[in-house]
Amino acid sequence: MKKLFTLSAIFLLAVILLSSCRKTDVIVTNDESYWLNQEEGEVVYSDPSCNYWVIETYNGYTVIHTNSVNKPYEGELVYGNFSNRGTKSMYNFQGRFVFTGTVIEYWLTYNEALDVLDYYCPIYGKAGETTTRVLKQSTKIKKK
Repeated sequence: MKKLFTLSAIFLLAVILLSSCRKTDVIVTNDESYWLNQEEGEVVYSDPSCNYWVIETYNGYTVIHTNSVNKPYEGELVYGNFSNRGTKSMYNFQGRFVFTGTVIEYWLTYNEALDVLDYYCPIYGKAGETTTRVLKQSTKIKKK
């Protein structure tokens, strides 16, 4: 009787725990026309040691925070809403996937973007070296 009661309790607990788990919501990326109608930006700074990266849009530079798994590389095109703060979905055109990022600052000048990076990622370069951070020149975004 004890064995039956114990097995029943374990089975019930397992059903409750396993049924409450679910995968996160995934946005279907097949509808590229939706993403290509969003604001476009080119990644001009991405460093493996820092989870903050910079994109250049037609309105200026935008600093975004993501985890290291979803961080795009320099030169890649990213689509999304980069003109206000907050956590949003973004589309990596080269990788063809949607990811979540947090817009920290937007519509920045070159020097303001560097200042924000220096604030969030103060350690840059190799130990003992004095190197300055430089943003890559955008090849796609041409400002007026």
